[in-house]
Amino acid sequence: MRVGPLRNAAAFSRPSRQQGGTPVSSTPRVIDVQDFINAHKVSAFQVTLIGLCFLIVAIDGFDTAAIGFIAPALRAEWQLAPAQLAPLFGAGLFGLMIGAFIFGPLADKIGRKRALILTVLFFGLTSLASAWATNITELTVLRFLTGMGLGGAMPNAITLTSEFCPDKRRSFLTTLMFCGFTLGSALGGLAAAQLVAGYGWSSVLLLGGIVPLLLVPVLLLTLPESVRFLVLQNAPAERMAAILKRIAPEAELAGARFIGVHRPAGSPVGQLFQPGLVAGTLLLWLTFFMSLLVFYLLSSWLPTVISSAGMTLKDASLMTMMLQFGGTVGALVIGASMDRVDPHKVLGIAYATAALFIALIGSATTSPALLATAVFGAGFCLAGAQVGVNALAAGFYPTANRATGVAWANAVGRSGSVLGSMVGGTVLSSGLGLPTAFAIVGIPVILAGLFMVVKGRLAPQPAHQTAASPSFAGPLPAASSID
Repeated sequence: MRVGPLRNAAAFSRPSRQQGGTPVSSTPRVIDVQDFINAHKVSAFQVTLIGLCFLIVAIDGFDTAAIGFIAPALRAEWQLAPAQLAPLFGAGLFGLMIGAFIFGPLADKIGRKRALILTVLFFGLTSLASAWATNITELTVLRFLTGMGLGGAMPNAITLTSEFCPDKRRSFLTTLMFCGFTLGSALGGLAAAQLVAGYGWSSVLLLGGIVPLLLVPVLLLTLPESVRFLVLQNAPAERMAAILKRIAPEAELAGARFIGVHRPAGSPVGQLFQPGLVAGTLLLWLTFFMSLLVFYLLSSWLPTVISSAGMTLKDASLMTMMLQFGGTVGALVIGASMDRVDPHKVLGIAYATAALFIALIGSATTSPALLATAVFGAGFCLAGAQVGVNALAAGFYPTANRATGVAWANAVGRSGSVLGSMVGGTVLSSGLGLPTAFAIVGIPVILAGLFMVVKGRLAPQPAHQTAASPSFAGPLPAASSID
């Protein structure tokens, strides 16, 4: 078979040559699954998988943002005070955090495919039920449940995508997939503008529930399980071979042994704090917390700040959309850069530059062109870096606890998002003036950049190595690894 160059010579073990026309031994070939993925071009099968995960996070983004877009209609119909809407917003964010804590470890036990389908089904049903809520209490409870499903879906989509990507293109392809979230958030605004006026606020939640439920049968039929997870679970070789054949149909895999993943001791959560991972785990958590704190502060309060500076609410909303648009473009540029140079340096520079653009927002409210540039730049660097740090987390953790690592980092970050949405008003109405207030808002972003630089020194990304799998009997290559 033609597989191209491999970085680890132990990835394949060939049968012994004949002596005098008689074979002395016949050892089945040993194939490291990550080396196999690395050795082939990205296939249509992998593109389809990335596309399905893109759709999942796009729906995730739509449903996450939906409540913000329908809030004015809810307030008018149910005659709510602004303070009564605060628990509704907080419940969704809190649900995102709890869902990430629960469904990450679950995916490391039952598989990425099952966890993804379960979470998509869950948030589809709860979003659908939300459309029939008759009061703010019912809707708050249902938004919490919807948030749980959304919080579990996103990190598992990141994990599954990451485990089917070649090492050299992992950051770019993972960030490309994650752009579905920002696109879905933006589409939520456009859909709400069209639907609420004609069909009421419930129509937005109906759409957010029906689409994921329609996607579930497609996922059941077409979404594969991670082959790295299957190696970890000692799955039948024929099942793994069938998945790898979809990447490279010409490959001869009959009778091969598949290796590349080692099961470490302890639970997926406990493994996050083992030597070799604990420093990286804590630094990733701090980065997620600071990054999402500032991003949600800006997302929540920019429309208010901009409109109070004299712009119409419509113009303020369009200006705020530049944050998401900048994040989409930034994610692609930052992800591609992370595949070429040290990703920690790329993220450190991005976060530092984001702080400069955030500070500029406070001084640019009198100039629409300068303000649009500042908001776009803040989104490009901050939101783009946040997408990049998700890809970094997926590459940092080994297969055995990758879903847990990515999910728990997101969960800790969600606690920052709750804090950011709460303290934003306090900082921006502190009487310090907008230039000083936005300079203060940029400080956590600078800290996020410093945490990334420190992680690059203390806990760099691991190089892929081969690990013997207990799935097969017989002699195996001597090389071993934590992953």
